[in-house]
Amino acid sequence: MIIDIVTAFPAMVSGPIQESIIKRAMDKHLVDIRIHNLRHWTKDKHQTIDDAPYGGGAGMVYKVEPLYDCLQEIQATDSPGAKEWILTSPRGELFDQPKAVKLSLLDRIILICGHYKGVDERIKRFFPLQEVSIGDFVLSGGELAALVIVDAVVRLLPGALHDADSAFTDSFEDYLLDCDYFTRPEVFRGAGIPEVLSSGDHKKIAAWRLHQKEEITKKRRPDLFRKYQKLQKSK
Repeated sequence: MIIDIVTAFPAMVSGPIQESIIKRAMDKHLVDIRIHNLRHWTKDKHQTIDDAPYGGGAGMVYKVEPLYDCLQEIQATDSPGAKEWILTSPRGELFDQPKAVKLSLLDRIILICGHYKGVDERIKRFFPLQEVSIGDFVLSGGELAALVIVDAVVRLLPGALHDADSAFTDSFEDYLLDCDYFTRPEVFRGAGIPEVLSSGDHKKIAAWRLHQKEEITKKRRPDLFRKYQKLQKSK
């Protein structure tokens, strides 16, 4: 997989991708992450990437010219396979685990880190940008949102995790939050673990964990639990 990240602040992205699962995935050549500094496609000595919005008002807007030139160059290096163009934006479709799974099946993802008040809307005439949000809040820039998307996707790539099953027992798989977990020691300051977990009966353990997931989701995220119930009825 190739992931392109278009940003005016490359240092915000370059550090985190050199750690943990993302770095291991790159070392294994499971993913090729390419950071594109948007300022390289400016034509003035100040490397201007933004300007005031037409019609007035507070804030600045990404200029269309450098963004267009950057994306054109990325498109020129395109390779066969399925891809998606994503603009991180608080007004976008909410990013979730099913979306991460879908993206992990692609050959290429182009992530444009939103900034300021947004981008000149005309860029969408030339590239099929899909706006994506990681939550109902505003960040100082889209770099953090892009990193969230990258991390969620890369960990799903075959071989990225030491335990391949781990990714598919996480929270939000089948719309359920995850259950409680315990590890050694079995007793800590008088506090033990649920007896079923040391029983060795894998069917009982699986049933206990599913019940935990259902109860936790019902209590903390009733919106997800309703989706889970609907999914169960359709099976």
